[in-house]
Amino acid sequence: MIIKSKSISSIKKPVFIDVFAGAGGLSLGLFQSGWNGLFAIEKSSMAFETLKYNLINQTIEPSFQWPEWLPIEPFDIEDFMRDYTLDINEKLQDIDLLAGGPPCQGFSSAGRRRRDDERNLLFEKYLEFVAMIKPKMILIENVLGFAASFTKTERGGEQIGIDEETFNADQLLKRRLTEMNFVSFSKQVMSKDFGVPQLRPRYILIAIRNDLFDDSVRSSINPFEIMKNLRVEFLTKYGLPVDDQVTLFEAISDLELRHGHEMRRENQKKPFRFGKYGVVSSKYQEIMRRKKIGEPISDGVIANSHRFANHSSNVITRFEHIIRNFRPGIQLKEKDRKQLDINKHRVALLAANQVCYTLTSLPDDLIHYCEPRIPTVREYARIQSFPDWFEFKSNYTTGGDRRQMEIPRYTQVANAVPPLLAEILGLTLIELLQNRLTAGCRELTLQ
Repeated sequence: MIIKSKSISSIKKPVFIDVFAGAGGLSLGLFQSGWNGLFAIEKSSMAFETLKYNLINQTIEPSFQWPEWLPIEPFDIEDFMRDYTLDINEKLQDIDLLAGGPPCQGFSSAGRRRRDDERNLLFEKYLEFVAMIKPKMILIENVLGFAASFTKTERGGEQIGIDEETFNADQLLKRRLTEMNFVSFSKQVMSKDFGVPQLRPRYILIAIRNDLFDDSVRSSINPFEIMKNLRVEFLTKYGLPVDDQVTLFEAISDLELRHGHEMRRENQKKPFRFGKYGVVSSKYQEIMRRKKIGEPISDGVIANSHRFANHSSNVITRFEHIIRNFRPGIQLKEKDRKQLDINKHRVALLAANQVCYTLTSLPDDLIHYCEPRIPTVREYARIQSFPDWFEFKSNYTTGGDRRQMEIPRYTQVANAVPPLLAEILGLTLIELLQNRLTAGCRELTLQ
C-alpha cells in the first residue's frame, strides 16, 4: 500500500547538500525548483568565491541555510569527511538529497583524456560520503563519457579494485549503489530540450534509497518518464518553446557589442571593453534579465562579466574572414585551419539561428555569429541559462599548468550544470519524494 503524501504546500521543503558544487549551477536550479540547500562542498577557492557571493549568506533567497558547525570556506571532500566526521554522523542523517558529482574532465571527450587524472577517482570519495549520510536520493550529473566503456588501465581500474578488463563508470557506480541499498536510474539527457540554448548532452543518474519504495510500485517508477511528463508545463511556465529550441540569437543578441561599451580596468593593468545591454528581443532574454526582486535589468547598463577580449588586429581580420566565408554552425576543417594559421584542433563559427555547441572551458574554440570575437563570460552564462543577477568572480582565464588547479570564470560557467536543467531535475525529484514514494520529506533541524 502506498502512503498518500501530503500536498506540496503543506510539506516542508526538502533539503539537499551539493558536493563538488562548482560555481553553483546545480544548486541554483534546485533552489528554483523548491528545494532548501543546507550547504555545499567545493574545493576551488575561485569557484567557491562565486558560489558564496550568490548563494551563501544572502538576505534574499535563494541562499544556503549553512549550519553553524561548518565554516563557510572551500573544502576538499576528503578533508571535510575527515575533519567533521562526528558532525556528519550526528547531524546529517535525515538529508533528502545528495546532489552533485565529481569533476568530469577525466571522462570528457572534449579534451585529452588522462588516465592519471586524480579527478577520475573522486566519485569514490563521493560514495564514501553517501555511505556516511545515507540520503534518501542521489543526483549525479556528468559528461556522456562517464557511461562509456574503457579498459581498466585507461581509467586507473587497478586503483579502484576493478577485476574486469573493461568497465565503465556508470556500471561501477550502479553496482556500488546497489550494494549500498539504492535503486539507480541513468539516462542521456539533452539540455536543449529543457530551455537551455545549447546542445549539452549530459549523463544523469538518479538513485533512490530502497526503503522509500513500496514493493507494489518499484517496477513502475521511472524518474526520467516523470521528467519527460513535466517538460511541457515547465517550459510553458517560462514562456519558452515546447516544440523548438531557444536559439543563440534569442539567448544573447541583447549582449552584442553594437549596443555599446565602456572602457574599464577592473583590477587589470590594461583596460578592457565592457558591454552594455541592448533592448530585450526574446522571452529568454526577458527571463535572464529578471532580478531576484524589483524591476528587470535596464537597457544601457554594463553587464556583469561582459568583458570583450582584446583581440589583435590580425585575429579580428581572421575572424571577419571566417564570418564572411564560412558556414555557421560547422567546425572548420583541418585544411581551413592550416590556411588561416589557426593552431587549434577545434574552431567553429556559431550559428545565430541554432542552439549553441556544448561549451568548454576554452572560449577560443568559438567565434561569435556576427562579431569578430569570442564569446564573453556573460554570454557563456546566458548560454548555460544562468540569470544575469548571478555574478561570476575571480580571474577570467588561466593557462598552462595552472589549468589543473585554477577555476577561472570561463571554466566556472563551462563546468556548471545549466540551472534550467537542474530546475527540472529538482522538480522531478520533488515529485518522486512527495507523491510517488512511501516516505515524504521531514523537516530538518539545523544544529
